[in-house]
Amino acid sequence: MKSFFRLVLLALVLLVVALVSALTAMRFVIHGREVAVPNLVDKTPAEARRIAEESGLELEVEREYYSPDVPEGKILSQLPPAGTLVRRGWGIRVAASLGPQRVHIPDVLGESERAAEMNIRRRGLDVSAVAEVPSPTAPAGQVLAQSPPANANGVSAPMISLLVADPAPPQAFVMPNFIGQPLDTVKLIVQGSGLRVGTVSEARTVASPEVPAPSGTAPLPASAPSSASLIVSQNPGPGEKVLAGAAVNFEVR
Repeated sequence: MKSFFRLVLLALVLLVVALVSALTAMRFVIHGREVAVPNLVDKTPAEARRIAEESGLELEVEREYYSPDVPEGKILSQLPPAGTLVRRGWGIRVAASLGPQRVHIPDVLGESERAAEMNIRRRGLDVSAVAEVPSPTAPAGQVLAQSPPANANGVSAPMISLLVADPAPPQAFVMPNFIGQPLDTVKLIVQGSGLRVGTVSEARTVASPEVPAPSGTAPLPASAPSSASLIVSQNPGPGEKVLAGAAVNFEVR
């Protein structure tokens, strides 16, 4: 019995030793593929790329910023920072310095979006983002605001964001029910709501036998709908969605 327990204990010890050895080997393999990110700040992009490749890493110059401290053409910042442990093949994103700001920020307020973009790029700058906002007064595409503002100093990046006017969508209405109401009253309501009265016609009635007019006499002209006529149908119909300025047609009796 004792020998049996010794064999079980020995098997457990061997199993623990095997697990520890496997974990150690796995950790060695994983960490063997890790490298410390080198310090690339103040290096030129070419130097930084060479250093990164020697460590088995990749380099991407992602942005360019103005800097009064770091000379033009040198790496200004990096991510991940130096000393970080990463796997081989990892990418390092860096920002390069443009040196102190030497570019004048133009005033593009009031210009069209296209003219503003041409003005900005002609000065060696770029358009960062363009946002639109509805404006009932400014023409569509007109620049309403810019960031940074004109003649700004201490700008961090050679980019300008624009806010341009977007034509306000036409006002929408839900068509009310005018059936059974007097024509003159409905006309006032329609015109006061930003809509307009279209055609007004007499509703057709059941045809009655026609009595021929005496020879030599002209037929009587059809009478125009009077203001007191009642509306019997409308187009667009009740509950339909219409836009401001739309025409509403009526049949009256």
